[in-house]
Amino acid sequence: MKLTAPVLLCVPVLLAACSSKPGNIDINSGSARSVQTQSRSEPIFYNGKHYALNYTYNDAMKAFDMKVSGTTSPMKSDAQKDAVNIASSSLGYFACPDGQRGRLVGAPKFKGGVWALQARCG
Repeated sequence: MKLTAPVLLCVPVLLAACSSKPGNIDINSGSARSVQTQSRSEPIFYNGKHYALNYTYNDAMKAFDMKVSGTTSPMKSDAQKDAVNIASSSLGYFACPDGQRGRLVGAPKFKGGVWALQARCG
């Protein structure tokens, strides 16, 4: 009898905690979240290597101008796939609303150990 008394006292507390109240806020409803257009420079660790990502928002193109470079060794011309993956994933993480990823706009360009890309959220 003594063991069931504390259990019976906890049931109303648990039921009250689970009930919905009109003051609760649903964080998934409301207006769409906006893209974070602030310029950014970030160190990136990808596939065991260190990179630097720099981007700025190009309002005229409605896209981000992005540059990916190696920090421990320069990037090579055959590392386009890595540069695209770094740029799209990082943009999705740092600038895009939840659930969106960076999408490449145009073709990446390589010059002097740096990949230049343009991307938008989508």
